[in-house]
Amino acid sequence: MRTLQELVNTEDPGWPIVKKWIDQAKNKVEILPCERQRAEKSLIHTQVTTRSLMGAIIYETGGLLIENGWIRILGSGSDRMKRTLPDWNMGKSFSEFGEPAPYLLVADDAIGGFYAINGGFFGEDTGNLYYFAPDMLQWIPLEMEYSQFLLFCFETDMDEFYPGMRWDGWQQDVMHLRPDYAYSFFPFLWTEEAKDINTIERNAIPIEEVYSFNMESMNIKG
Repeated sequence: MRTLQELVNTEDPGWPIVKKWIDQAKNKVEILPCERQRAEKSLIHTQVTTRSLMGAIIYETGGLLIENGWIRILGSGSDRMKRTLPDWNMGKSFSEFGEPAPYLLVADDAIGGFYAINGGFFGEDTGNLYYFAPDMLQWIPLEMEYSQFLLFCFETDMDEFYPGMRWDGWQQDVMHLRPDYAYSFFPFLWTEEAKDINTIERNAIPIEEVYSFNMESMNIKG
């Protein structure tokens, strides 16, 4: 595994690029503060340099919240979002820090959707992002790499990407939702009974439980 000194790039860091994009973003982006020691540890565990935009976000932020937390981009954790990117992936996409990951979970959303970088698990388009759609129980190729994914989060009209997935008053609900939680719906989003999201029950539960349930449901359905 590379050392911290090998991973921190002071000549061509990626953070100024990310910060410029955030400053110009159409969507609201909140930068969560990070604690230096935890950021360094997270960078070492992820084994990416700060020249990369992912490494920059891990090293410089506790994570990013898009539209008050509708999307949560993982960094090195904070008081509000305690998950770090490498710790969140431990036991899901790899079992030991530093080993190649078949996919890497880098973000998720308030309705139990997950964004992952393909490390070979989804096919030959390694480096591209996939989205786990909770209303379909499927991983959907987004045909974009991590840098494009950031711009997607900053610039896209999310009403168009999430048609029918945003209920009346979602803005206030999400604003008070802890970023380590997501909504669980009943009837389940992939059922015919959940066609109108305004009419179904939703409860905030830990994101870990949402992930486990959605992955199990996908495997059963598949």
